Amino acid sequence: MNKELMEALDILEKEKEISKETLFEAIENSLLTACKNHFGKADNVKVEIDRDTCDFLVYAEKEVVPTKDDVEDDCLQISLEDAQKISAKASVGDVIHVEIKSKEFGRIATQNAKNVILQKIREEERSVIFNQYFEKERDVVTGIVQRYVGKNISINLGKADALLTEAEQVKGEVFRPTERIKVYVHEVKNTPKGPRISVSRTHPELVKRLFEAEVTEIKDGTVEIKSIAREAGSRTKIAVWSNNPDVDAVGACVGMNGARVNAIVEELRGEKIDVVNWDENPGNLIQNALSPAKIVAVFADPDEKTAKVVVPDYQLSLAIGKEGQNARLAARLTGYKIDIKSETQAKDAPGFRYEDYIDDEEYEEYEGYEGEDAGYTEQ
Repeated sequence: MNKELMEALDILEKEKEISKETLFEAIENSLLTACKNHFGKADNVKVEIDRDTCDFLVYAEKEVVPTKDDVEDDCLQISLEDAQKISAKASVGDVIHVEIKSKEFGRIATQNAKNVILQKIREEERSVIFNQYFEKERDVVTGIVQRYVGKNISINLGKADALLTEAEQVKGEVFRPTERIKVYVHEVKNTPKGPRISVSRTHPELVKRLFEAEVTEIKDGTVEIKSIAREAGSRTKIAVWSNNPDVDAVGACVGMNGARVNAIVEELRGEKIDVVNWDENPGNLIQNALSPAKIVAVFADPDEKTAKVVVPDYQLSLAIGKEGQNARLAARLTGYKIDIKSETQAKDAPGFRYEDYIDDEEYEEYEGYEGEDAGYTEQ
């Protein structure tokens, strides 16, 4: 019997990752519960289990009294005559250990003991799963699509199921059951029914984690992701910086023939990704962020976090982007409120001067410059 118990504990420890010590404690508590149900109380009952052999002993500590007539509580006291049957050296006033045979427990007491063990196993299993996935919070995991629950999707992550809500789904993405997808673990909560795992396909951190997994230079710290702006399912802009002057940050992220970035684009179902260089100079950063549009001049105000940008007339629509997307993402990426004007609009703006936007050398080289007196100011 003890050999079978040991084998059962080994299987539980391996399959459910519940420590044997926890299971031994559960068995001890279950035996105490059985004693309480059988005798009405178990304050003086002790349980000892040998961790190596699984042999266990259940006994009650009872005080020895002179005669059976002096016994007021069978659970707490024992007569000297009965005590000496257990130990010949017993005397009045001693406390002796009286073994309790677990086989004598009734059906109800045994059932309650079983329930205590099962309840502890369920609690520990939930705790193990919670801890396992809590460590993966704010990380990317691979899951298998199970089924649609209304407009939400149930995703199996291995030992637990996660819920991809409608709000966290990319518009237009459709998944088939048994399909493998990568999701960002947004939040893990512990509930009485087990861990509740919320995942996302729209979170900007999903793109960041995918780059960290795909690009070795980001993983080892050579290249840093400084900022990221995303409109899920459509476009993402990511600004990167290299700590090694010999390593091209953008090139490392794009990969040979675009292999690295294409792998991420494929995982995101065709979402466009712009990788740009980070720059401490806000003017240069804004110019990079607005790519692929060409920029004539940038004036950034670090205090107000605003920037005025001038682009060639034919580049205005490209700089702004479809429905303002390019400018919107650039603003999120840089943290600046960006005002974009074409050259024609800028020349017509009250008080506009090109020297406010570009340095003196560029100003003198600018096409159409005819000397300081003929500067581009509104007359």
